[in-house]
Amino acid sequence: MDMLEFLKQTQGEVRTEVAERMMLAGTDYPYQELVFAEIVMQYMSEIGMTFEPVICHYTAKIRNANLRLSGYAVSDDADQIDLFVSLYNGVDEITPVSDSETKTAAEQCLRFVTECAKGTLAKTIPPSQDAYTLAMTVQDAYATLDQIRIYVITDRQAKAKNFKPIEVKGKTVKLEVMDIERLHRHWAEGKPRDEIVMNFEEICGGGLPCVYVPRIEEDYDCALTVFPGEALRFVYDKFGPRLLEANVRSFLSATGKVNKGIRDTLKEAPERFMAYNNGIVVIADEVRLGRAEDGTPVILWMKGMQIVNGGQTTASIYFTKKKESTIDLRRVRVPAKVLILHSDDKEAEEVLISSISRFANSQNAVRQADLSANKPFHVEIEKHANNVYCPDGIGRWFYERAAGSYNVMLAREGTTPARLRQLKEVRPTGRKITKTDLARYLNAWDQKPDVVSLGSQKNFERFMESVEDKEVAGGLPDVQFYKQMIAKAIIFKTVQKLVRPMFPAFQANVAAYLVSVAAKIIGDRLDFDKIWQKQEISSQMKEQLKVWAVEVNDALHRSSNGKMISEWAKKAECWELVRGISFSTIKSDLPEVK
Repeated sequence: MDMLEFLKQTQGEVRTEVAERMMLAGTDYPYQELVFAEIVMQYMSEIGMTFEPVICHYTAKIRNANLRLSGYAVSDDADQIDLFVSLYNGVDEITPVSDSETKTAAEQCLRFVTECAKGTLAKTIPPSQDAYTLAMTVQDAYATLDQIRIYVITDRQAKAKNFKPIEVKGKTVKLEVMDIERLHRHWAEGKPRDEIVMNFEEICGGGLPCVYVPRIEEDYDCALTVFPGEALRFVYDKFGPRLLEANVRSFLSATGKVNKGIRDTLKEAPERFMAYNNGIVVIADEVRLGRAEDGTPVILWMKGMQIVNGGQTTASIYFTKKKESTIDLRRVRVPAKVLILHSDDKEAEEVLISSISRFANSQNAVRQADLSANKPFHVEIEKHANNVYCPDGIGRWFYERAAGSYNVMLAREGTTPARLRQLKEVRPTGRKITKTDLARYLNAWDQKPDVVSLGSQKNFERFMESVEDKEVAGGLPDVQFYKQMIAKAIIFKTVQKLVRPMFPAFQANVAAYLVSVAAKIIGDRLDFDKIWQKQEISSQMKEQLKVWAVEVNDALHRSSNGKMISEWAKKAECWELVRGISFSTIKSDLPEVK
């Protein structure tokens, strides 16, 4: 699929979503710009470029200056924050957007950050608005933030993909553009590493000395080298979490035992870092070799670089230097094993990356989605998705066991426009389920909305703990489990669509709690087979869910006592309070209820 086709597909998704929301009675008009922002933010979260996104539309004028915000995402440790502002035109042809326009949008979002940092913005926003809690959170946490990024997201094509970082009250704010071209590259690759190219002659003044071992196996070469500490700091500063393999999505903070040891070594004995540290493991799509003056091989540049083990080491170096400017990283050397991948099979490549991560990680326990692609549970679910047809005998669902496999399937089998269109009709994107999606759907129905609210990766970790217990007991999902799983997915997806237009922010938290409330009230009386047969829930059930949605949203806000809903929803005591509330009586005409 080329960029123009991708643009038209994206616009189709936006318009379909808008049309579906307009069919819901009692909802405001769903502005296309905000729907586009939701789609892009969620996609960036799925590929590891940002954290769990929250829609939060805000516009204002302060001292004749415009402020604008479309959404935000906060890291699990609340030490990194991404802000988003949308520039949407609804174009169906590749259309340029000027750098001045994207920069203006970035500056409007930057003013939001600046006013929050000054402590002035929260005073201008009514406490009833969701932007108020965000402004207060940024204001209170600003001193401890390690990273702030602003993304301009647009359906047009931008020339500049980033702008010069800006200093705001002692913090560096990075300004980036996620345009349709960049989105297409990520979609086509199915992974975020395509943009990362490192020229070590420019960064280090020369290539990295290495021992190169070609073709250990058919699908990779290997090189052993040493990264200067300053080079790792530079590359993390430039690419941030995108440098880290999706399994190691965010920095675990310097308070952990291992990261604290790294910090202390950098401060007290930087020249001993190589002796004390196990080093990092890097994968790359391409490496160019050269020769040093003495004839030994060196790595001149690396394309598609990603750190699959040692992400915490890299982030620790970056953040420690940021906080302790006197540390001399020129005295720091980090040993590295570099694996250059050659596989043409993208699914096999992702499994290889997951295996490398699983076996290499030893400093901080990392058990996240891509590490689990080849677990028996997920393999079995994928088999059912491939073999079990929907009741119409034509359609099927798609289970994305390996990252990007849905796009790989479309690219491999959609050899003609007609064939591609047929594939999408049989297995549309609305029937695609990722591993983290599945964990969210099932944990929400199992009445664990606080766990779901922890974010995709932490929720997935908790989910896999229960799955592994069942695997040990010999229990693998059968066809009946699969059909009930799809029914639960239909419920959750429907709830998401119902909730999005009803509330201005924190829809993800309301959706998770609403599913759990429905599971608590209905319990075993729900007829999953009927939902599977219909492949949807009834209009009566939708109306019932909308009634409970209002009550869930009110309960979350009342019980939060001014805390940001997205943070309060992560607490077990939040669920205890919400589940104890008396909700409206279930209607008697729900076809799905036995």
